[in-house]
Amino acid sequence: MAQHTSERVVILGGTSGIGLATADLLLDRGYEVVIAGRDEERLAQALKTLHAKQSARPVTGRAVNATDGEQLAAFFAEVGAFDHLVVTVTRNGGVTSLADLDPAELLRHSEGKLLAHLLSVRAALGTLRAAGSVTLVGAVSSHLSAPGLVLLGSMNAAVETASRILAAELAPRRVNAVSPGVIETPWWDWIPEEARAETITGAASGAALGRPGRAEEVAHAIGFLVENTYTTGVVLPVDGGARLAV
Repeated sequence: MAQHTSERVVILGGTSGIGLATADLLLDRGYEVVIAGRDEERLAQALKTLHAKQSARPVTGRAVNATDGEQLAAFFAEVGAFDHLVVTVTRNGGVTSLADLDPAELLRHSEGKLLAHLLSVRAALGTLRAAGSVTLVGAVSSHLSAPGLVLLGSMNAAVETASRILAAELAPRRVNAVSPGVIETPWWDWIPEEARAETITGAASGAALGRPGRAEEVAHAIGFLVENTYTTGVVLPVDGGARLAV
């Protein structure tokens, strides 16, 4: 049964993967949803997908670059007052050793992850209601020590740390993060198609559950953090037990 029909959720990065799955889940729960992403073609496809269930679902979308402060300011001014912000923006790739790390790749991931998350939250503060929430998305790489994760681990650790600090700084607004493990999403598109499935399966094999996760499973955790009004400052693992290093 639909609930929370008076509440609005903005999902930056809502055009694919975890963001799109979160939009779908929250629409089913009766929220009004605004999705945003950089690519207008992907945005149009995402809206088509979300409307496929029911053309009257309360979802709209806008193209915005989450690394551009001026675009974000204009976006939130257009959106107006809302209740919950979810930021799933990221960059794909980035698996590298320190010796092979390209400074341009470091900047790309810094801008596409940490900068995008912090700029998005800052830009939202003027229209995010005081009783609202913010949910950020890190990743399990923040807790792993495998070679090749120096860049991804650092970026995701920064986002997860920021969520805890912002929970104190922005109270009474609630701020949390999810920390997904290996999830089957378009993030893996940087790997050649013929090797992608095997790579994803191999990456997830060390988790206790021994399989990759689904975007819908992470969306379920985000839904909890959006709805639970007494949870803040939490980084919620959704990693199939990858942190257990089975």
